[in-house]
Amino acid sequence: MSDSETAHGPATPHDDGRAGHPQDDGPAEGAGTEAAGGPPAELRERRLAAWRSARRALSRPGHQETVGERLARLVAAAPDVYDLDRRADMYGDGVVETLEKRVADLLGKEAAAFFPSGTMAQQVALRCWAGRTGNPVVALHPLSHPEVHERHALSTVSGLRTVHPTREPRLPDAGEVRGLEEPFGTLMLELPLRDAGFVLPSWEELAATVEAARERDAVVHFDGARLWECTTHFGRPLHEIADLADSVYVSFYKSLDGLGGAALAGPRTLVDEARAWRHRYGGQVFQQFPTALSALVGLERELPRLPEYVAHARVVAAALREGFAQAGVRGARVHPEVPHTHQFQVWLPCDGEVLAEAGARQAEETGVALFPGAWRRVGPGFGCTEVTVAAPGLEWTAEDVRAAVAEFVGRLP
Repeated sequence: MSDSETAHGPATPHDDGRAGHPQDDGPAEGAGTEAAGGPPAELRERRLAAWRSARRALSRPGHQETVGERLARLVAAAPDVYDLDRRADMYGDGVVETLEKRVADLLGKEAAAFFPSGTMAQQVALRCWAGRTGNPVVALHPLSHPEVHERHALSTVSGLRTVHPTREPRLPDAGEVRGLEEPFGTLMLELPLRDAGFVLPSWEELAATVEAARERDAVVHFDGARLWECTTHFGRPLHEIADLADSVYVSFYKSLDGLGGAALAGPRTLVDEARAWRHRYGGQVFQQFPTALSALVGLERELPRLPEYVAHARVVAAALREGFAQAGVRGARVHPEVPHTHQFQVWLPCDGEVLAEAGARQAEETGVALFPGAWRRVGPGFGCTEVTVAAPGLEWTAEDVRAAVAEFVGRLP
């Protein structure tokens, strides 16, 4: 086992706690990815251009489309989810209210509030819970989104303090929550824990961890940015998963391919308070109908397909492992070995810039974009990238994947 791995799977170090996500390639969460040890901007532009023009890819994120393409898709799909002859929204009514009710119903919560960003939604949720519990301490994983990708906003903006039940690259277990030495008001669980490899606990482990928090008189908040795709792993519907938590945040652009936006769901009194704080935080936006419409489209079209993506991600992951073994690449790692969602990590014993160059060349020369995303340096001589299997990836057979691996490895030095 290498120094960059642990008994529980690969760790995911960040140079200064700010490194972006390998797959995002955009300013939202991935800002700084290339600068934080990644390849130069020229290579990034080549990768994205090759990804966009490739005839085959495992996923095609909507944010890489042109403005015209994005608008055309929304205009074509919107009539299927909302009456476009109704008046446009203003300060959260109309189509925004329709979206909020849909989310609350899906998650089995009393109410939901739309937010322009997940960062704002969780800031507000945790701040509200701190006021209600009288304890500003939030227990969460050190690789969770607020700790790594939000510029210390919990402490800087909201006056909250964080503690870490574990530093293992997985969600904390019940024993670790019970063993925290100081009281905490809220336990926040990111499902799945992205920076550890999109990992999830078992259903029984999750339920036990939540119960341990209750024993500590704490409330439980789920960072469910990618909760939509967790149903396959847990074997439970969305409302049953969400029922474990007092409040849940969900995103509309990550897995549902919306234009942006998020929602906070929970008890009506909490959501009402969250609306007031949303206004104070600058989130009371005049009109949001394009984003809300795109979220409704995602719930209608992408949400039902996510279990299919998860199932095929497991086929792709197995074929990747086989392909690297056949190519004689020692130290190659797919993590988790059996993906918990439709996203997972690939670790290779090679410099990140070299791997990114090979991925760009493969897409440019063959039209096959196997690893078009950024590669992050994760230790001496190791690079890591994220793989997402969405609708375009369903066309790939295991043999297609193994052949693409051979072509990729052939472009490495």
